[in-house]
Parts: sequence; C-alpha cells; structure tokens
Amino acid sequence: MIELTDVSKSYGRHKALSGANAHIPTGCVFGVVGINGAGKSTLLRLMAGVLRADGGEIKYDGQNVFENEGVKRNLFFLPDEPYYGGNTTGKDLERLYSAYYPFSKGIFATWCKQSSLNVNAPIRNFSKGMKRQLFLALAIASQPRYLLLDEAFDGLDPGARLFFKRALIDMCDDAGCTAVIASHSLRELSDICTHFALISEGKTVCGGDLNENLQSIHKFQIAFPHAVRRSDFASDAIKCDITGRVATLIVQGSADAFREEINKLSPLFVEEIPVDFEEFFLIKTQRSDSEYNILQEGNNETVDSL
Repeated sequence: MIELTDVSKSYGRHKALSGANAHIPTGCVFGVVGINGAGKSTLLRLMAGVLRADGGEIKYDGQNVFENEGVKRNLFFLPDEPYYGGNTTGKDLERLYSAYYPFSKGIFATWCKQSSLNVNAPIRNFSKGMKRQLFLALAIASQPRYLLLDEAFDGLDPGARLFFKRALIDMCDDAGCTAVIASHSLRELSDICTHFALISEGKTVCGGDLNENLQSIHKFQIAFPHAVRRSDFASDAIKCDITGRVATLIVQGSADAFREEINKLSPLFVEEIPVDFEEFFLIKTQRSDSEYNILQEGNNETVDSL
C-alpha cells in the first residue's frame, strides 16, 4: 500500500505540488491524470525517492521512500525520457538490472522477440517507440513490487499498447505488483486502471475507485415533442446542450431523482449514456463550454494533447 499525505514540492517560487493526497491499494493499477503542468511527473519523482518532498509524507507499507534503500529495492521507476549512455545496448541494461532486481531473462527475451527488438544494437539507433518498448520490457522483467511509469503509452503502436496492457494486468494480478501510471492517454488508462487521482494546479481534485467515480456522474439524452430551453432544467446540471427538441444533460447525484424531474416535462424518450474517463476528466477540470465542446468533437488524440 502507498500513502501520500499533503505532499508539496516547489521549484524556486513555482509550486509544482501543494497538497497531493492518495491512497493506493496493493495490487492495483493506479492512474495519475491531469493537464500539462499539473504536477504528475513531479509526483512520480517524489514517489520514486528521486526528489525530496518539501512537505507531507510518501510511505510504502508505512516506510518513507526518500533515502530508504530497502523501499527502493522493491521499486522500479521509468521516467518519460530514461537515461542511457551513447553506446548502451539492451543487453547492457539487462545485465545492469539483473544485478539489482529479481530479473526474469525469460520475460525480457519474450518481450523483445514479440517487439522485434535487437538487444545487441545501440539504443541510440532505436525509434522512439522501440526505445519505449525496450524500457517497458526491462520494467516488467525486473518484477518489482511497485512500478512507477511516466507516460508509459507514449510512442507505442496499437499492438504494442495491447501487449503492454496485458502484461501489466498479469503482473498485478499474479505477482501482486502495484502499478502507478501518469499519462494523458485516458482511454488507455480506462482499460486497465482500477483507481486514480486527478491532479490540478498541484492538488488532488478527486480520486479513488474509478468505476465508483464514473458512476457518480450521469449523462442523459432527451427528446421532447416541443422546443426546450436551458431554464426548463435543473440549475445544478453540469452541462446542458440543446439542439431544437433534443437536450443532452450531464448531472451529478441520483439518476433516479433526475429521471423523475425530467418525466414531469413529458419527454418522448430519455436515454442514459455512460460517462467515460475523458468526459469525467473534462468535467472535473472544469473546462469552459467552448473547450469542452471542441474536445468532445475531436478524435482520440484530443485529450492526449492536453
């Protein structure tokens, strides 16, 4: 179990984090999400013990991580841009990590074969996606108790993403690994995450069980026999888009209570549409109506670019 309590970190006058809190259960896949500059990468570096927090605590099973070799031996941190020497090969890194972790050469070989990676070639000659696949192979093969990944999906093609997600789920289910992933790829995270934390302006806006949070917000599409206006609906609706006789509303709270209210307006039909992680993200970061609509009309890459 990982506990973050009122974690803060500043770089000079800039406050990167000013109150991050999270409870990360053992064996879960935990997503850390937020717009650029929210403090996600800083949070992972603090969790890895690379940086010292200015305030608050980060504990693994009750132990502080900073300058704690015992905790760090059970932890693997993969940053967005990992360091490697000019002539370093995959084989060199395999030998390095084998000396520190309970490294599985079989898992590493299987991953490299699946990804067609030449472990004897200098990493500098690899494409961005090949580099990411190599370091993910090293992370999975190291079999850590805690795995921290910054932008794990960046540069991976669809096949590699699917292979990685399956490997990560197996690792958490079978070996009890706890994985923490900071990413903009919300649709990828929604496939594998059981818990999450949303960071905004250095603070935890919300978090916990992902499904429970998604089920707390409801989206309805409603058709009427006559034109309707915004004032016809509850003032506490999060979003209200009206096109002629059709209204799309997003509300928080009891879905049954909202249906009762809507039925008083004699609609032709009422349909509830599931709220996905991207939509939840947009709601909780309180985007303006224009930004919200633009992002909703975009393709899968829209939220990734935030």
